[in-house]
Parts: sequence; structure tokens; C-alpha cells
Amino acid sequence: MATGYYGATEDTAVATGTGPVVDYRSDTLTKPTPEMRRVMAEAEVGDDVYGEDPSIHALEQTAAAMLGKEAAVLFPTGTQSNLAAVMSHCGRGEEYIGARNSHIFSAEASGAAVLGSVSPHPVEINEIGTITTEGVEAAVRPDDPHHAISKLLCLENTVSGNAIPLDHMRALTDVARRHGLNTHLDGARFFNAVIGLGCGPDELAAPFDTISVCLSKGLGAPVGSVLVGRADLIKTARRTRKMLGGGMRQAGVFAATGTYALKNNVARLADDHARARRLADALRELNGLEVAPMDHQTNMVFITPHETDNAPLRAHLREQGIVLSAQAPAIRMVLHLDIDDEGVDRTIEAFRAFYRGRLH
Repeated sequence: MATGYYGATEDTAVATGTGPVVDYRSDTLTKPTPEMRRVMAEAEVGDDVYGEDPSIHALEQTAAAMLGKEAAVLFPTGTQSNLAAVMSHCGRGEEYIGARNSHIFSAEASGAAVLGSVSPHPVEINEIGTITTEGVEAAVRPDDPHHAISKLLCLENTVSGNAIPLDHMRALTDVARRHGLNTHLDGARFFNAVIGLGCGPDELAAPFDTISVCLSKGLGAPVGSVLVGRADLIKTARRTRKMLGGGMRQAGVFAATGTYALKNNVARLADDHARARRLADALRELNGLEVAPMDHQTNMVFITPHETDNAPLRAHLREQGIVLSAQAPAIRMVLHLDIDDEGVDRTIEAFRAFYRGRLH
């Protein structure tokens, strides 16, 4: 057993005689493809602290161009990318406004507050997991020395796999602009949102001053996130990256995989979305298993077994080489490039075998 996301105990993935492991715990679990390993081996590198790594330059330029922004900077992790973004927008005694369930607020070790002296201002969410324009309006502080200074609106897309509509994102950022706030998007699954919404990367990025894009989730790179945005903010973020210990040397070996992912693995995210929908449709037919609606979903399926079935179901699936997170009551299943049609078929049949004849 291993300690997993948000401290949940998870079953580790162990190969079985039934075939390759089908691991639904996260899309961060993907392995580099043979093509990615080749570009790693062939990457031209230099010392990035000196600004001399050509593969990192290529990745940053590619990301900025795709999102229609002026500049970009590579970070080792999304957590550090988000933290540097917040610290580039906000100073001591200032605050960012964001959803109560946002990753920056709830799952990044309070870095903005601890290391940046930036106060979070969490806002309640609506039925699709994001905040409302009314919530943003109410959160903006008056000009009063008793309060922190409202400086930044932080949003996410996707949220728990839900692709938040563009018009809603624009409405929220319009409120921020009206109050003089900057805007940042935690785009950990930015391109899942792009595919889910049927828009261009530049359209989704347009309302934001900075956007953090993870390369190691659905895009399948082994490591890295890129912060994209206005040139002045990216310059500050690059300095902040050094302060946070994120200055890298010959990191072009993994930057090359990020460039490969941006050029080759974006369109294929639609396959993950289609497999997630097919899996959800099949599991919805089973007696005793609740499956969340897929109206805004991209690559995630949320299931809720009967409370007495949670552990037995996971054990049964593990015997078939299928791994779920040990979450309760709802379990998140994440589709990614290491799960193909055969893996989904095996999963559906394993669920059917477990629920065959079961009554609740």
C-alpha cells in the first residue's frame, strides 16, 4: 500500500497474469513513449541557468506561440509554476481569489501563503465546481487598511475533469478586470479543456495574464509544466523560479519530450475523452454502482459503489490487473494514453463480473 493523493491510501500497481496493468489512479502515471525516449536521447542541451539550453528555448517558444502569449518559462512541477505565478502577480499583504476546491488553495501545501506571504481568499463553488461572477464580486476587498489587497483571480480548467465553458471563464475574468485584478489560470489539464470545449488554445488562454500548463498529465511527458503569459510577468516568474530552487541545468532532455507532447499528443486527448464516456455508459448499466453524469466531463469517470462494495470491488479489480484509487465514497477513474480500448474492455468485463447477480 502507498500514501496517495490527498493522503488517501492507494493500492500500488502490480502486474498480473491477466495482461498489462490498467491503472486509473491518475494521468500522471503515463510512461514516456518510445518516441519520447528517442527525443530525450537526441536532445541538444545546455545550461538553462545561463539561458543556454536550446531544447528548453524551443519548448518555451512553442508553448507561448500555441497559447498566443508573449513568453513562457519551464518549471519542474505545476505546483512550482502556480506558486511562481502567484508570487509574480502579488506581493506581501496582497491576496488571490479562487475557488474553495481549487488545487492552488487546497493541494499545494499553502505555498503562496507560506513562501509568498500572499493570502488566499477562497470562494464557494457552484454545481459544476467553479465560482460564480457574484462570488468574485463579493470577494473583492474594499480599499481599507484592515484588509488584504485583492490583486489576482485564480481559476482552473478543467475542474475535476469538467471543462468549464468559455463564456463562464470570460464572465469571471471580466469581473476581475473591472476591479483591476490580474488573472491566472491553473491549466493542469489545459489541453483536455481545449479538446472538450472545441476551442483553440489561444481562445482559452486569451482572458488570462498567465497560464500554467502541465506536460506530465494527459500529454504524457515524464515531467514539467510551462508558465505562459505576458513578458513582464514571465521575466519575474523566471527570477522567482531561481529563488524557489527551480533553476535547472541540462533539462533539455525532458523539455524535448514536452515539445514532442505539444506537437503530437494534443489531438489524441479526444480518444481519452471518448473512452471515458464509453466506460461511464457501460458502468451506468450495473446494479449497485452510481456513475456521475458526463455532461461536461473530459477524461475522468466518477463512480460511487455501495459502501460495503468499495474495498471488495477494488480487490476484485486488482486481481484482474486493474488499479483504482482507494477513495471513498466516490472513486475517480482517469483515462490517459496508457489505457487503450483493450484496457477499457477488460475493465468493463471485470466490473460486470463483480456486479453479476449482486443486489442492493
